[in-house]
Amino acid sequence: VQLQASGGGLVQSGGSLRLSCTASGLSLAYYNVGWFRQAPGKEREGVSCSSYSDGTTYYEDSVKGRFTISRDKAKSTVYLQMNDLKPDDSAVYYCATAFCTFNGMGPRGYWGKGTLVTVSS
Repeated sequence: VQLQASGGGLVQSGGSLRLSCTASGLSLAYYNVGWFRQAPGKEREGVSCSSYSDGTTYYEDSVKGRFTISRDKAKSTVYLQMNDLKPDDSAVYYCATAFCTFNGMGPRGYWGKGTLVTVSS
């Protein structure tokens, strides 16, 4: 099983990026999926997650209203649309199978290789 995050890059403050999470060896359509990020010198943090069973989503406070998680079940892909990006959003972003509730999230199971997001001021 392997997950892969893609779509990162360099963007100016206020810009947008869309990250994609795909998997081989399993279908993300049947897993809760979370997006996590880790900036240099900081601990990894959960950013957003999506429950496959009931559509529950969760957003970390600093990204609420700016990031949107979505799924394309047919493509077994989970997206993270990131708008109004800020320099503090700069980090390596990872996707992982996760537990996901309306008030919290955490990794559970499989991790993907990350994708670097750099937001310039």
